Amino acid sequence: MPYLDTDDSTSYVKLKTVVKEHNPKVVPTKMVGEALPWVHLTISNAKRMLLDMYHGVNPEFLQNYLNEFCYKFNRRYYGEALFERLLTVSVSNKNSFRYNRG
Repeated sequence: MPYLDTDDSTSYVKLKTVVKEHNPKVVPTKMVGEALPWVHLTISNAKRMLLDMYHGVNPEFLQNYLNEFCYKFNRRYYGEALFERLLTVSVSNKNSFRYNRG
């Protein structure tokens, strides 16, 4: 089992069943922006997308919401090459769908 360094949030109550060692660290309010700034920015962007676009979260579709956010977050630097990137991904993707003629 892996170990994990996190903030000291109360939402990690079941973490002990998943990781071998949990090291919570309290980050003072004044230093929140300095401690892992990209993490805080990314989480706040994901929250904003979920609230603005979906007006809440249905647990059944949470993984789909996160997949969409990751896709949009990762493509933000493609700019002009977006079409070429889409074409490359489309051509190189192996389809896992199999039609079974039972």
